[in-house]
Amino acid sequence: MTNVLIAYFSASGVTKNLAEKIANDNDYDIFEIVPEEIYTPEDLDWTNKQSRSTIEMNDKSFRPPISESCDVGEYETVVIGFPVWWYTAPTIINTFIESVDLTGKKIKIFCTSGGSGVDKCVNDLKATYPELNFTKGIRFTGNVSNAKEWIEQDL
Repeated sequence: MTNVLIAYFSASGVTKNLAEKIANDNDYDIFEIVPEEIYTPEDLDWTNKQSRSTIEMNDKSFRPPISESCDVGEYETVVIGFPVWWYTAPTIINTFIESVDLTGKKIKIFCTSGGSGVDKCVNDLKATYPELNFTKGIRFTGNVSNAKEWIEQDL
């Protein structure tokens, strides 16, 4: 086991590909955050006000159930990756954070997005979980060659 866990949620495969590359290239452990009910393309239609993702994102208290959680006890750093939804982290990320004990962990956030940055995502998570140690995040658009340097800085 390494001191770094890459935990990620991916709805379309983009974040999954990057998370797997980061983990494989750097020998980090990896955990996929899987919803109990997988998102369909219709669920992800952000232009439809009745789509599942739109409804979830409009209710900040909603926590989509995840199929399983993991033990993060042995990790010093937990890297959480996800696609940006509505300029922030999908609510399933809150489900994951609330299902594990991240107290005392260094938490690094990476996002995938065609245009939205990571700063609002990190700031929203810091506001929701002020007791946790979120560090500066990063947005990946395909090239993850600097991932190890970013993850391991300040370790």
